Amino acid sequence: MDMSNPNAWATAMNNLGMAPMSMTGQPLLSDFDQGLGMMTGIGPMNPMMPGLGMVPPPPLPLDLPIVKEIIHCKSCTLFPPNPNLPFPAMRERPPGCKTVFVGGLPENANEALIVEVFGQLGEIIAIRKSKKNFCHIRFVEEFTVDRALFLSGYRMRLGSSTDKKDTGRLHVDFAQARDDLYEWECRQRLYAREERHRRRMEEDRFRPPSPPPIVHYSDHECSQLGDKIKDEAAFAEAVNVLLTWVERGEVNRRNANNFYSMIQSSNSHIRQLMSQKATHEKELEMAKDKFKTALSGILAQFEQIVSVFHAASKQKAWDHFSKAQRKNLDMWRKQAEEIRNMQNEELMGIRREEEMEMSDDDMEDTHDPDDSGPVAQVEALKEENDSLRCQLDAYRNEVELLKQEQGKNQEHTPPHHSEEDTIRQQQLTFLQQALQGMQKQLLKMREEKKQREAELEKSVEDKQQLESQVQSLKEGLENLNKTRTHQVKLNYMLIWYSSLIDSCIDVSVCSSSGIISTFLHVHPFGASIEYIFSYLQQLDTKINTGQVGALLGRLPCTFRQELTGVGASLEKRWKFCGFEGIKTK
Repeated sequence: MDMSNPNAWATAMNNLGMAPMSMTGQPLLSDFDQGLGMMTGIGPMNPMMPGLGMVPPPPLPLDLPIVKEIIHCKSCTLFPPNPNLPFPAMRERPPGCKTVFVGGLPENANEALIVEVFGQLGEIIAIRKSKKNFCHIRFVEEFTVDRALFLSGYRMRLGSSTDKKDTGRLHVDFAQARDDLYEWECRQRLYAREERHRRRMEEDRFRPPSPPPIVHYSDHECSQLGDKIKDEAAFAEAVNVLLTWVERGEVNRRNANNFYSMIQSSNSHIRQLMSQKATHEKELEMAKDKFKTALSGILAQFEQIVSVFHAASKQKAWDHFSKAQRKNLDMWRKQAEEIRNMQNEELMGIRREEEMEMSDDDMEDTHDPDDSGPVAQVEALKEENDSLRCQLDAYRNEVELLKQEQGKNQEHTPPHHSEEDTIRQQQLTFLQQALQGMQKQLLKMREEKKQREAELEKSVEDKQQLESQVQSLKEGLENLNKTRTHQVKLNYMLIWYSSLIDSCIDVSVCSSSGIISTFLHVHPFGASIEYIFSYLQQLDTKINTGQVGALLGRLPCTFRQELTGVGASLEKRWKFCGFEGIKTK
């Protein structure tokens, strides 16, 4: 192709589905439509790059039809296949495939022609041509294989010749090459190494910093460590070093005294720790006492402020205030009472917690609870009893506080009763009623607890009795089953013997029935009356066939007649059935 002719260059690029561009990268056609090219959906490529572009094209849309056109080359022409024909079958793409199989080449095709046609798609590494009109082409890039597959189905014609040796229909398919597989495995190993390196860097970045290194043992370090152990500020670090030395096995006969002195210094530090703990506990108790004292002072001041409001609300002072002033005084009094009540509740809560701690320290539960059956209910009743006792103590404390407050108010106020006194009296009455109710409930719970314990003991005794009765019933049933089995067998034997005795009147009949029973017992499929008669005639010549049939009919519990055979071969046979009743039972 003449590279100086822009029209020829634009036509070739248009046939390959690329935007026509000059050697400098400028577009040759300003109104180029991407949908008119041979490879619809493939983006433009830079012609200056080897293989007409090294960047892989975007994937083709599945629902967009591909229009194939005639491709004109310098030495040949490629005609597109019939679009109505199905796409030829292809093998599965091997990993890292860069090699394609090209079959259906013309007989007169040479390697230069193959390079001319497929070299436009991408850079070629090697071509292996066979004498049987096919070859293998290995490209530099993997995406070039997809471009080569596009030419599958095209009919190639060399020049303008119509000779059969100058034409052929191309078939392009994936080829499996060891070089491609080796390069793909190398890339996968490289990616795996990079991934491992990235993960290692992430782990190193998120790994916590290592602790400071521990110095090795020496006499100089040992003397310094002894001084550090005695220092309160450096004791924690020094003890860690001492622990590491002992675990490493640095102790021997020569330095055992040094280690003993350091361990002794560590032991003496326990007294300092205990004294520090006692100091902190004492400071905590002092802080608690100080907080209680301050809170009590605050509550006393609240009481004084409330007393001032109550004194101002008396008639001898209340009449001298204006309506707005009375409104403000009433609002301030209510706010002060609310705040005082909140502080009283807080103080009561602190006292309750202290009492609960003291009760928890005094009470020790020595028995193990059982979570099954009535025992669990008894334990639940005990817990509820304890909680009720605590609530009862709290109510008592509140009643005492209310009585003390009422006594103080009675000392500071005149003898006549006000509304607040009435309210406090009602509260006191309610608390007393609640206290009585709690005491009654406590007594009731104790009675229920005793009843449950008695029921538990009774249920255990009943259970033991039932188990003994069940065991005796099981033994009785086993003995009864054995007795019934023996009884059934005996009944059947008696029935058989009685029928035999009733039917057998004389000695000859008994002997004949015994012989027939023995004979039929060794013939499980039965025997005809003629066969039985022939056997008995050898023993008794006076017997006849009628007597044999009458004897067999008189003993239905011992002998049974059945029809055997089909059609003309039907035959009546007698069978011995004396033991069938015993076997079925």
